[in-house]
Amino acid sequence: MTEHKIDWKAEAAKRKEDFLSDLFDLLKIDSVRDDDKATADAPVGPGPKEALEAFLKIGDRDGFVTKNVDNWAGHIEYGDGDELMGVLAHVDVVPTGTGWDTDPFEPVIKDGRLYARGSSDDKGPGVAAYYAIKMIKELDLPVSKKVRFIIGTDEESEWKGIKHYLETEPEPDFGFSPDATFPIINGEKGNTTVFIETQADGSGADNELVQFESGLRANMVPQDAVAVVQSSQPEVIQGALDSFLNGLPVKGVAAVDGNRVTLEFTGQAAHGSKPASGVNAATYLARFLSDFSFGKDAKAFLEIIALYLHDDPEGKKMGVDHVDAVMGELTSNPGVFSYKAGESGKITVNMRYPQGTTEDEIFSTFEKKLSQYAVTLSRSEGKEPHYVPANDPLVTTLLDVYHRQTGLEAHEMVIGGGTYGRLMERGVAYGAMFPDSVDTMHQANEFMAVDDLMNAMAIYAEAIYELIK
Repeated sequence: MTEHKIDWKAEAAKRKEDFLSDLFDLLKIDSVRDDDKATADAPVGPGPKEALEAFLKIGDRDGFVTKNVDNWAGHIEYGDGDELMGVLAHVDVVPTGTGWDTDPFEPVIKDGRLYARGSSDDKGPGVAAYYAIKMIKELDLPVSKKVRFIIGTDEESEWKGIKHYLETEPEPDFGFSPDATFPIINGEKGNTTVFIETQADGSGADNELVQFESGLRANMVPQDAVAVVQSSQPEVIQGALDSFLNGLPVKGVAAVDGNRVTLEFTGQAAHGSKPASGVNAATYLARFLSDFSFGKDAKAFLEIIALYLHDDPEGKKMGVDHVDAVMGELTSNPGVFSYKAGESGKITVNMRYPQGTTEDEIFSTFEKKLSQYAVTLSRSEGKEPHYVPANDPLVTTLLDVYHRQTGLEAHEMVIGGGTYGRLMERGVAYGAMFPDSVDTMHQANEFMAVDDLMNAMAIYAEAIYELIK
């Protein structure tokens, strides 16, 4: 079959049934990282290991060369040559949270949409990219470079798996991650997380904050928040709730039991790189409670959230806001909250920052802004901004293929989310969502349109072939 006669969409359509079968098998695996069940043989828990092994088994079945690197990561390889292309995906998923209409690990197609945790992030796009390589192999097209489909197991957390992989395997010369949106992501903001810890002596006021819990991951907008308050007048707190909630995009209930009132707020989950698209239940709950009298430690915990983190997706209240002409604005997501009387209070804030500011500057600003409070600050190992110029042949080739298959405008883009694309000096993110796709990553009822996955498969196949032929 000669190059110019290939109908990539038709070839993808021929493989739809097999594609969905393999994808369903992977989606049924609960591959949330679970450190409590981690072992030397399953370094981020049994789920990610099972998903990695299942994907590599698919590669073995289809006649590819496969390799499992200590259950941290693995690859499926095709072709030969001096240059190595990487296609980097991940099989781990974020926790399911609440609010699902279906079982998140029992995939179902409704109205052309495939519902399951991981359908869009990143098992659906990952399997589409794998099938693109499988298509090239089955068509027996001539290639002059090697391509590796590389599978990570903890992209949603610390990236330890893919980092371990790159300690033993060569970094690809170029490539992409199918873990974002078309037409291309050739720039990714930096990523840093600041941890704020307060004391938690509950004495010294009419109200005692017994407990405050919210958030699943730093890179998710918290949908649910719960607080327990010991109060001499719990009915006063309960009675103030309705007027507070009036006109706000958050729901809340209060239940009184003796001298205790339990408050539950419900917002809207979203990807932590797009905090403005979610409703942070935790910061609304802290804002409500900050109007009441608490001891100094609980007051500090609630005040920091209410004054410096609530309703501030650009970090302006904390003073870390910054805008770059190419990469856009900094985003701030307060993602995880915990307070237990007699123990400690903890707040986790994840930021995606553009060129022009640094992790050190951001952390220093936190220190200055919160110097009036008795807090301890720390930070995680972050990631610096990443950018591949728009005139790089990798970028121009991927954009050309996208435009050729869709007829849509092809242009460079920068995101706040972090993908494996940044692990390669000449690495980008490429699909699988289209401009009109509904983004449900990290949300309840996550879905991906089946047609989008099939169209992405066709684009990936032509693009990979163009880059390795």
